[in-house]
Amino acid sequence: MRAMALGSFSVPTPENEPVRDYAPGSPERASLEKRLAAMAGEQVEVPLLIGGEEVRTGQTADMVMPHDHGHVLGRFHKAGAEEVGQAIDAAEGARAEWAAMPWEDRAAIFLRAAELLAGPWRDTINAATMLNQSKTVHQAEIDAACELIDFYRYNVAFMEDLYGEQPESSPGCWNRLEHRPLDGFVFSITPFNFTSIAGNLPTAPAMLGNTSLWKPASTSVLSNYYLMRMLLEAGVPPGVINFVPGSGATVGDPVLADGRLGGVHFTGSTAVFQGIWSTIGQNIQKYGQYPRIVGETGGKDFVFAHPSAEAQSLAVALVRGAFEYQGQKCSAASRAYIPKSLWPDVRDAVGEMLAEIKMGDVCDFSNFVGAVIDRSSFGKLKGVIDAARSDATCTVVFGGECDDSKGWFVAPTVIETTDPRHDLMGVEYFGPILGVYIYEDADFEETLALCESGSDYALTGAIFGRDRTAVRTALDKLRYAAGNFYINDKPTGAVVGQQPFGGSRASGTNDKAGSILNLLRWVSPRTIKETFVPPTDYRYPFLG
Repeated sequence: MRAMALGSFSVPTPENEPVRDYAPGSPERASLEKRLAAMAGEQVEVPLLIGGEEVRTGQTADMVMPHDHGHVLGRFHKAGAEEVGQAIDAAEGARAEWAAMPWEDRAAIFLRAAELLAGPWRDTINAATMLNQSKTVHQAEIDAACELIDFYRYNVAFMEDLYGEQPESSPGCWNRLEHRPLDGFVFSITPFNFTSIAGNLPTAPAMLGNTSLWKPASTSVLSNYYLMRMLLEAGVPPGVINFVPGSGATVGDPVLADGRLGGVHFTGSTAVFQGIWSTIGQNIQKYGQYPRIVGETGGKDFVFAHPSAEAQSLAVALVRGAFEYQGQKCSAASRAYIPKSLWPDVRDAVGEMLAEIKMGDVCDFSNFVGAVIDRSSFGKLKGVIDAARSDATCTVVFGGECDDSKGWFVAPTVIETTDPRHDLMGVEYFGPILGVYIYEDADFEETLALCESGSDYALTGAIFGRDRTAVRTALDKLRYAAGNFYINDKPTGAVVGQQPFGGSRASGTNDKAGSILNLLRWVSPRTIKETFVPPTDYRYPFLG
């Protein structure tokens, strides 16, 4: 019989993990460079991890460096329908005991994971993210280390707050709210571009007593595998999270067909998410419960400048917001609306910065950008740039160079268009391409309307201006155009606990990762009313 802990516990107050700067000569830089060199020389074989056991299928795919695609870092085994079934069984088999574990013990596991990532695992996770996902040291640090540490620490605190949400009781009875986990397993589908998202999607539900199947993106398996290893070291019991890399349909189809599905936690493309939602709808009578569907699906994120904006800060926001991590952020600035009077100064400032920016191997810390993630992405982006060169409504202002001879390199590219309804201003390309529309200064509000309706997405956006009335107008006119809105700042870089992240329209369900709002989706509350002295007579006074 398990002894229950006695006490009302409070978790440590969370604080955002400090970002290390990896300056020349610093000990953290020397340590990471040593780990990068060692891991670049390894050939890693990544198995599935089901019920805590390694599973090898013999069906493998290579893990490569996008900036040196001939360099193979290792191979990962791909799950088939049989392994998916085993993983579902493992998750279901672990569910009762994991849900029964006192919440403070579950909290302790993920607080330990945060400390492991902050300390002994930091170099490994950062290095794997740099090598396999072509992130610079700064982009890896703010993502794979700091943001994921923050997710673990803050989500535990949000869990405590959630469990503390209790109803009032009237005289003679005690009302309680039990925040149960879902009645089924959670399918977590994670993207390549943020290691932190990959580490959060399976663990946020798990903290609340759910069990999960985790399907990582095939282009980020290396860092995700090490995260899974770290979680096991932290004490996550076998079967609570099951690591099943593989192709989307091969893994997804049997999962979505299983009646025990309790929920889907997804980050990826809009088309894939809509397909998942459609399949769940078609299968709805098969499930033992209505599955929770939580998804973040991308954006066509805007920077809108008023004529009162300051040119230099606007230019910096465009360069950082559009081109950090090669524009492969769902929050990346990919369309900008600039007033005619401001454009010459902004264009010159952007050009000066792009002339200095270096692109190449991310192990060279002087490079600001690396390669795009794979050959398919490279081909799509090159096609967009080539089409713009032959389009009378477009002018390639900066960049446009593409070279896949060694790595999948696409230079930071700025394309001006005279057509505010051009695909450059509405279609998500997920790469280092910034579309710019120049508007007449007097057409500020009319152009706000173009921005508001110019894309199906509504994830992030920014307004730049020193005129407060104009800023207020933009806030009102663009109320539903972005779930994360920025004033005089780039539309990227949301911090856990500070700017809960998510958007609506084609950008997802807006369940705000990095806040208690996301955790609310992974519980199924039960109300308990206990009456201490029940009535013994059926009659009410009005009957007299």
